[in-house]
Amino acid sequence: MWIKICANTNLEDARAAADSGADAIGFVFASSPRRVTAEEVAVITAALPGNLKKIGVFGEHSFDEIVFTVRAAGLDGAQLHGGSDPLLAEKLRREFGSELFLIQTLHWNVNGDSAAAERDFRDGWRTIARHNSVDAVLLDAKTAAASGGTGTSFDWAPARAVLDEEGGELRVIVAGGLHAGNVAEAVALFSPWGVDVASGTERSPGKKDAKRIREFIAAARVAKRTHSRE
Repeated sequence: MWIKICANTNLEDARAAADSGADAIGFVFASSPRRVTAEEVAVITAALPGNLKKIGVFGEHSFDEIVFTVRAAGLDGAQLHGGSDPLLAEKLRREFGSELFLIQTLHWNVNGDSAAAERDFRDGWRTIARHNSVDAVLLDAKTAAASGGTGTSFDWAPARAVLDEEGGELRVIVAGGLHAGNVAEAVALFSPWGVDVASGTERSPGKKDAKRIREFIAAARVAKRTHSRE
């Protein structure tokens, strides 16, 4: 089970995630209360273990902006969170090769019509699968106000049904409103390659709670072991 603790803003929180056994940490460069700069993140990543993946979360950023930030901030990966743009993913793959861990976010709109949300989700999945330029797909909730870090879960059952119907070999990371109390349910339903959490490990926006980080990671690991034995 690959576990990412996202939306870090300081070294103390990033170290807490690393010490608790996270596989990756995320830094948000998109518009957000948790937004950071490349200069701030460079100081943090330089002090972290080399085997910990450092992922940048990008919104409506250009190719040049992402390339600059990845290099300036000392990142190992990029999460494309501003919508599916296969050409952008392909350009980043050509630029960095396999050295960059590339994640494409696929949103489920929780505020709109459920049929439209399912249709858009299915179309997005097909687009990503057809171009196959990313290492994993992150499933997240989208609200009217934000497309991540909302603490809101999306409708898991129809999303799971779409994945079953579409098939394919894409690795799935589940996000959106996860916390220690519900991650086992998400793991049981999706059997995902990974899980991602932001607000579910915070005590306030941009500030982590070390206890919540430990509890989330422990719950995810137990759920994975339990599900694997079933």
